[in-house]
Amino acid sequence: MISFERHTLANGLRVILHRDVTTPLAAVNVIYDVGSRDEDPDHTGFAHLFEHLMFGGSKNIPVFDTPLQEAGGENNAFTNTDLTTYYLTVPVANLETALWLESDRMNELAFSEQSLEVQRKVVMEEFKQSYLNQPYGDVSLLLKPLAYKRHPYRWNPIGRELGHIAEATMEQVRAFFYRFYRPNNAVLSIAGNFDTDWVMSLVEKWFGGIPSGPPNVRDLPQEPPQTEPRFAEVERNVPNDMLVKAYHCCGRREDAFYATDVLSDILSNGNSSRLQRRLVEERQVFSTVSAYLTATFDPGLFIVSGNLCDGVSLETADAAVQEVLRELQQELVGERELERIRHKIQTLLSYADLQVQDKSMNLGIFEVLDRAERYYDEDTLYRQVQAGQLRDTSRELFTEANCSTLYYKALKG
Repeated sequence: MISFERHTLANGLRVILHRDVTTPLAAVNVIYDVGSRDEDPDHTGFAHLFEHLMFGGSKNIPVFDTPLQEAGGENNAFTNTDLTTYYLTVPVANLETALWLESDRMNELAFSEQSLEVQRKVVMEEFKQSYLNQPYGDVSLLLKPLAYKRHPYRWNPIGRELGHIAEATMEQVRAFFYRFYRPNNAVLSIAGNFDTDWVMSLVEKWFGGIPSGPPNVRDLPQEPPQTEPRFAEVERNVPNDMLVKAYHCCGRREDAFYATDVLSDILSNGNSSRLQRRLVEERQVFSTVSAYLTATFDPGLFIVSGNLCDGVSLETADAAVQEVLRELQQELVGERELERIRHKIQTLLSYADLQVQDKSMNLGIFEVLDRAERYYDEDTLYRQVQAGQLRDTSRELFTEANCSTLYYKALKG
């Protein structure tokens, strides 16, 4: 069990402190409760744009990286559908530098037209390189609006289309910042070998004076149950055909998530997993195949995808996948197979407990998701998954009416 302290500043900033005596470093995570699901459908990509803008200079610090590097630190960030995380590590002795940097950009960005134009171009180029000009890059751009009709998960964090970022105005950018990038919509999670009273005094010093923003009250359109199969087919200049099947499943907060996640591991975690063993090694239907959850806060997707071997039709591959899924619906998973998956999950969770940055980030993310204490429960909740629950979950998930299928065909020469 990881011990931690929780504090809340007067401006609403939640603070999670974990003392780790095994490291000379401090890990700092600032997690904002904003992702692409919070965007206006006509102005998408803003959460991801801000991931870049937050490194483009704040009110008092023109270049974020310079003082951090001088303090021996390193940093990065990521944005997804549900949250935005800025994380860094620094020697404990220089922790105040990290808090100064993070507090200044939370307080106010530089908001220059030059910075907006630079980062706008960076994001647009990333959109082109990662999604439009890369083999199979547009799979998610095609799959999400096929599977989702109302919920904002129907677009990627990068945005729904290039024009939304190209046309972003400074007024829109400022409004997005002052709505979401406020202390009452953030969690500051810090781990390291430090005195917690000392750290809280620094947190109060640097973050206590930042004004709160409006409450982030979500009223997102909920996705209705899918009642009939959906299908799309495209042709692209790629080496091999690809099959993608997406089934609606529960969100990250729900207890059923753990059984659903175990199912994905049974199907594709390691060389002995069912899809790998049966459809890659034995039958040679796919050259590569995987099953995974989007693991979103709101109800997400269970995705099975694979690149086909030469000479195998998409219809044959589709039928082969469904055959493997039907076995999970009809037969109980053996205890030996289930214990192997439990052991892999436990090893992964234990490894995360060894890394100071992982502990800091996970505590912060779980605080945004629900409560940081939930991080304690992960191993137990996975171990409680039983074979009967896996069969029941399979029967609920893997139905034809709940599936969106994409046939991604290679152009024939």
